[in-house]
Amino acid sequence: MQIKKRVLCPERLRKVPAQFSWLDQRLVRQGYLGRCDHAAWTLYLVLVTVADAQGLSYYADPSLQRMLRLEPAGLQAARAQLVQAGLIVYQPPLYQVLSLEEAAPLAAPAPRSGQTRSLKEILAQVLEKGAQP
Repeated sequence: MQIKKRVLCPERLRKVPAQFSWLDQRLVRQGYLGRCDHAAWTLYLVLVTVADAQGLSYYADPSLQRMLRLEPAGLQAARAQLVQAGLIVYQPPLYQVLSLEEAAPLAAPAPRSGQTRSLKEILAQVLEKGAQP
């Protein structure tokens, strides 16, 4: 049976990262690593490795379970973590590795008044503002 591949999420089409690294460094810099456990990252590595230029691949669950040494529930949990983290889309039998979302820009720091204040004064001001509707 020939499986017809189709892009599952065109707005998040994966692109090769600009920096010199096979995997996007934002996985580390933007805290993605803490979002999933080691089984999910093992699955992610396989999916990134076997994906085509559009991030698409298809491997049957039994093949992935054998390759990753996971039970069916372990594979399902790993896949769910990657979906929840926004790293893949899965519509059986297709996987699509997604581009990483751009980090939200950092808010500009509040202007400084040049005034030195104690922590007690700052906390009192914060608590006072919090009590106002």
